[in-house]
Amino acid sequence: MLSSSTSGARLSLSSFNASLSLKILALSTLLIPFHSINASKSYQYDTVVKDKQLTVVSVENATTVFKNDSHLYGFGYDLARNYAKSLNVKLVFKTVPDNATALKWVAQGKASFAMTTANVATIEQKHLTSFSATCGDLTSLQQNGLDTNLNWVFKHSDDPLAQTASGFVCRGKQSGSIRQLASFYNRNVVKQESWDTIQRDLNQRMPIYKASFKRTAAKYDLDWHLLAAIGYQESYLKPNSVSPTGVRGLMMLTNNTAKAMGVSNRTDPKQSIEGGAKYYDQMLSRYPEVPYPDRNWYALIAYNMGPGAVNQIQKKISAQGKNPNSWVNMYSYLQRNKAHNGRYRQAVQYVTRIRSYLEHIKTTQLVNI
Repeated sequence: MLSSSTSGARLSLSSFNASLSLKILALSTLLIPFHSINASKSYQYDTVVKDKQLTVVSVENATTVFKNDSHLYGFGYDLARNYAKSLNVKLVFKTVPDNATALKWVAQGKASFAMTTANVATIEQKHLTSFSATCGDLTSLQQNGLDTNLNWVFKHSDDPLAQTASGFVCRGKQSGSIRQLASFYNRNVVKQESWDTIQRDLNQRMPIYKASFKRTAAKYDLDWHLLAAIGYQESYLKPNSVSPTGVRGLMMLTNNTAKAMGVSNRTDPKQSIEGGAKYYDQMLSRYPEVPYPDRNWYALIAYNMGPGAVNQIQKKISAQGKNPNSWVNMYSYLQRNKAHNGRYRQAVQYVTRIRSYLEHIKTTQLVNI
């Protein structure tokens, strides 16, 4: 909902249908050249255009943003990143301890807008304006375990930046891209009852292999938490694991991959972690044109399916006239076709589970570690 106690007016985006939302975007574009007639206000749109930079402030949580090594990712972060891309500006994403601080940044003009879960009444008390970050698509958030109270907060309701932003998210609702994004960041991809077992596994096994994960990750400039998440997905951190297809060890390497990575004993956990890290690093190097954090997701799909399979999908995406180096397009293709291709279904599950394990390992206090 777009509301402003300053103007005394409230605009409920959810009362508009998708086509009207697109008209909002078009109208806001027409308004941009003329907004300077109100000289008493300072619009963030002017600053964004001048500096070629969109500054977004948020509280770090499961719906907004996570930090993987030096890279940020998350439903809210990716949505803001896509908006910045639509404006052809750089995204500067800042995190603060609480919603009150985020709102203060907006009021003081330190941020272009805030992404918060603060309630509307609190936002109005600060004389700020807000609207749903999904144009009212609360179902997509709720079904995927994300916070339905996620809002984008601006200083002025008539700032062209707020107007184009509301149009952008409503267009995403109409196209289905918001639903796809929420699906990738599904908090329910691992059943709630499974987390007790996962936590017990990590408490028992991670202390044994943490040093190897950290040492090997540092060698290849990787996040050791991510390497550990891959290991847990592959074998539950069991070095003697063997699959029906013959992959073996903590990182579940094929015989050919192990030999190529210099691993002589796949059941040796140190060798397996080394081989897995080296192979994953090679997968990362195959996609230099894909920006982080998306490159991690591409590399994980390649680790699971093989780089040849990823290349074939990229060619199909290109044939559709879409960017093959966009994770949104890659994930969407896998999702649309997973019902007819078991490898795609497995790849989607693989990358979403590793992402979920990564977040758990980074944010949960493990016993004896």
